[in-house]
Amino acid sequence: MSDRLENSGSRDAWEAIQAFNEGRDPMMLERKYSKMRKNALSFFRGTCHLFYQDLPVASSLNSAPHVWICGDLHLENFGAYKGADRQIYFGINDFDEGMLAPCTWDVTRLVTSIFLAAESLSLDNAEGDEMVRTYLNRYAETLSSGRIRAIVADNAKGLVADLLKKLARRKRQELLDERTELIGDRRQLIFDDEKILKIDRDKYDLVSRVIYDWAQTQDRPDFFEVLDIGFRVAGTGSLGLDRYLILVAGKGSPDRNYLLDFKQQPIYVLPTFLSDTQPQWENSAQRVMKIEQLVQSAPPALLAAIDFNNSSYLLRELQPTQDKVELIDANIDIVGEASPLENRLEKLVKTMAEVTAFAHLHGSGKLGAAIAQELLDFGESIDWQQQVLIYANNYARQVRSDYQDFCQATSER
Repeated sequence: MSDRLENSGSRDAWEAIQAFNEGRDPMMLERKYSKMRKNALSFFRGTCHLFYQDLPVASSLNSAPHVWICGDLHLENFGAYKGADRQIYFGINDFDEGMLAPCTWDVTRLVTSIFLAAESLSLDNAEGDEMVRTYLNRYAETLSSGRIRAIVADNAKGLVADLLKKLARRKRQELLDERTELIGDRRQLIFDDEKILKIDRDKYDLVSRVIYDWAQTQDRPDFFEVLDIGFRVAGTGSLGLDRYLILVAGKGSPDRNYLLDFKQQPIYVLPTFLSDTQPQWENSAQRVMKIEQLVQSAPPALLAAIDFNNSSYLLRELQPTQDKVELIDANIDIVGEASPLENRLEKLVKTMAEVTAFAHLHGSGKLGAAIAQELLDFGESIDWQQQVLIYANNYARQVRSDYQDFCQATSER
């Protein structure tokens, strides 16, 4: 079977990007394009649809066992989150493009992101290749072991351990103080015109009403009493869609309030030949919520799917954008230790590989996914690793070319 990039040469990247983003808020869309111009990896983050548009139908990558995948896996889609059990986990933190698909799609997209990030991480070609092989080998080893574990502070290593321990020490008041201010004994959001924007009264009332109506179906409606609402600017691919930061009463004012993320879930990018294999989801938010429950060690806190404004939205406790491992920190040499690739960065990549495999194993045998034994057998084979490496390396070149065309097209607007 061919793994040539047979579709990419016959399409105009800028035309495809415009078509995909049609109908999004113009101001937010310009912010998205600005972030995509930062570098090739940022462009890759914002163009998941091109990745699947370019994936050859007759690819050997498509013959791998089908699992519940993230769909948009890359180096910056891992981070810490608080589970429903209030424990802090490290895992994949974005399932907007989640679907039942070959496990190699997640792996290939992640490996492509490593090739794209190599330059900003000051890695030469040999070090970039070694980083890719480290990820592939650890993913295969973890898959073939069949063992699943949650990544928490007690068993994490390197930068992930540092992140989880730091967040374990963070008090609720600290998080609230970063994003809200006290007016008397009541908190309200801090609007900065960058990450949290004010919304008009009509939109405020609409969002407040839908949260109120949904809260009446919960055990503690008073927990979700709305205190303030702002428009949240976060992520890359989702910019231009509706997203709100909601301050609710929680367990009491002023220091036991909660911050919630309320995010519109668009129709996901699904390759045509996979359409018949997917469950019939009620809507996109239900799909994302169910996949998170299937593959994560513990689902995020306060996770719920809600219909609103002729669309579907996912509600969850806020996962701050800084609750991620900063990749630039991974490439700091440590006195008395080996090169950066052989210590902190290597540990980080191995953890990401384990998390990927844990997610695929966790969802095995559920709603049409391959059973665990198929994944164990796949992990023990080796041919697919070279196929992933070659395809991802070639596709990274395609992304860099598309990125240059995109920068030229948007600079001329």
